[in-house]
Amino acid sequence: MARCTAPSRGHRSSAAAANCPACGSRYGRYSGYGSGYSSSGSYSSPSYFSSGSNGRSSGGSGRRTSKPRWSGAGSAVWYTSEQVQALTPVRENVENLAVSQPDLRDVFLCHAWDDRQGSAKELHDLLEARGVRVWFSEKDLGLGVPMMRAIDKGLVNSRVGIVLVTPAMLRRLPAEGIADKELSALLRRERLVPVVHGTTYEELEQVSLLLASRAGLSTAEESMAEVATKIAELVAI
Repeated sequence: MARCTAPSRGHRSSAAAANCPACGSRYGRYSGYGSGYSSSGSYSSPSYFSSGSNGRSSGGSGRRTSKPRWSGAGSAVWYTSEQVQALTPVRENVENLAVSQPDLRDVFLCHAWDDRQGSAKELHDLLEARGVRVWFSEKDLGLGVPMMRAIDKGLVNSRVGIVLVTPAMLRRLPAEGIADKELSALLRRERLVPVVHGTTYEELEQVSLLLASRAGLSTAEESMAEVATKIAELVAI
């Protein structure tokens, strides 16, 4: 018998449900939950996302039907309607700050210490390869520089905060260390994008309801490279 993947991956997007061996037949590509297409062929946002989801999206590779206004005409990247809705306020802040504070970094990358040589460095390298100016502790914390002061300056001098949510981050946050302080500062601003990697929103909710309430991107259904491309488009001016 096919086993449901919800306990490990969640069903917070249509693609996750459609790809589940146990639930795929019920939440298929053309069901009301799945693609959001009615029998007449017109698109409408699925009711699952219009109530109780906070606009949250975890990729949804089967529902990439939207192009935000900041995505160039030649871009091959497609978004879910929920991603566009969630990222639009962040983009508006990016545009406003580009006028008022043009010298800011594009992105502050918040990550768990354990990920500094792994997934955090991978995301940093992918972003920089796409022309994104990233504040990254492994690169920007100089010898002899007070760590908390350097992080504080990095937060102040960046337009967008990217929080890399990994199993290591979930372990670190309850200890209220540096990652927790960075996250607390980022949560005060409407310029935060979670990137969920190797875990689920359900697991995140057990640690931080505030962060779990923020819509973001996920590598469960998109590659890290695709996530980096969307962030690069989001912050490009």
